[in-house]
Amino acid sequence: MTTPFPKTPEFTGTLYKPARFEGEVYDLEIEGKMPDEIDGTFFQVAPDPQYPPMLGKDMFFNGDGIISAFTFKNGHVDFKRRYVMTERLKAQRAARASLHGVYRNQYTNDPSVQDLNNSTANTNVIVHAGKLLALKEDSAPYALDPVTLETIGLWDFEGQLTSATFTAHPKIDPVSGDLLCFGYEAKGDATPDIVYYEIDALGRKKRETWIVAPYAAMIHDFAVTENYVIFPLMPLTVDLERLKNGGRHFQWQPGLDQLFGVLRRDGDGRDVRWFTAPNGFQGHTLNAFDDGGRIYIDMPITSGNIFYFFPQSDGTVPPPETLSSNMMRLTIDMNARGNGLEMTPLTSFACEFPRSDDRYMGRQYSHGFVIAMDPTKPFDEERIGPRPFQFFNQLAHLDVTTGKAKTWFADAQSCFQEPIFVPKHADAPEGDGYVIGLCNRLADCATDLLVFDAQHINEGPIATIKLPVRLRMSLHGNWVAGSKLAAR
Repeated sequence: MTTPFPKTPEFTGTLYKPARFEGEVYDLEIEGKMPDEIDGTFFQVAPDPQYPPMLGKDMFFNGDGIISAFTFKNGHVDFKRRYVMTERLKAQRAARASLHGVYRNQYTNDPSVQDLNNSTANTNVIVHAGKLLALKEDSAPYALDPVTLETIGLWDFEGQLTSATFTAHPKIDPVSGDLLCFGYEAKGDATPDIVYYEIDALGRKKRETWIVAPYAAMIHDFAVTENYVIFPLMPLTVDLERLKNGGRHFQWQPGLDQLFGVLRRDGDGRDVRWFTAPNGFQGHTLNAFDDGGRIYIDMPITSGNIFYFFPQSDGTVPPPETLSSNMMRLTIDMNARGNGLEMTPLTSFACEFPRSDDRYMGRQYSHGFVIAMDPTKPFDEERIGPRPFQFFNQLAHLDVTTGKAKTWFADAQSCFQEPIFVPKHADAPEGDGYVIGLCNRLADCATDLLVFDAQHINEGPIATIKLPVRLRMSLHGNWVAGSKLAAR
């Protein structure tokens, strides 16, 4: 490679400088005591560009998907890392250069790749029906072997997907094992169509429901309860003419309300209802449940646009310090008239990348785990420079029933990536287990994997897994029990 990466924040520093490596490390070094009962694999995926951007600049979310697998067994941890061999990446490797332009805009790609799938497969990774699925919400998933990480190829569930897109945030029903999933812009770029699927544990489609949103907009995550599906539309809209003119896929609309489409899981889509909340940015769902026709959705919400790379039409992006952010509980009363909803803060601090005990997905629950930001904590700007985007300096355990939180602050030069929750055993009480997540050591250009007792996060990690390599900032991942992988 002869062209250097840009010297911009998206491609420099410990968090965002591309790592660009694949490999394996057997038996990672561990400080502290690793519980023998942790048995399974933590899969996670990062956008890690193989080549510098074709247009000379780019955004973090446009990197090639690379999967890290941390396998826990008998107090030891092994590490494996492989790129998802997408059509896009294979074309780049053949050309030894990037051939793709603006994020999610095929009109800006090199003509040689116009007929290839545009997915980077870089946002989330989940195991279902024996396959590891690498997910990006503008495409069908890519399937991989969950043991070797070898790419199988694009996966449409053996011809069962009828949509152009598939969510990066599916849910697994803890009772049936069904994959609950959707696609937005489901009939192609800038279309307002949304499809909802339920796919059983063997990969057979059980349900397909189509609805039309008031307009085309980002639906990054969604919420599911026992009886309802909720689609949160962000005020980040899509316009086909803008794409054809080489523009950004999304554009912030400061005058638009947040929209929440509510669909009955057993309905046909004709009774979908749309509820509104003031303009704001909602990211990821912690959990949701319903009770007697009332729906409760817990998710972080910020008062304005935090995606500086998707500004409003005049280029305006609000300074981060002018925005407020909290974990919010949204309450929707399906028995009431009108389209309003209630919003109640659950935290006094900004947080994101929320996770709950997956065994309680869609059911009443108590425990949530997030990465959080406390700007009053010390920060070593002299050694590190300005705080980077996605800088979260605390890990937190939130009890949503009491409102109490426990937090842990590492030090003045560290920040966290998304955590996961692992129960101590299959029948352990809710929240009784371990929280596992990557920690970026910015001054040392290093990455550690930390293990916490979930109920005592404030006491710090019980084990620190030392990686001999630095990992780029990732997005999402999931835990898969060893018994599930053995039975695939």
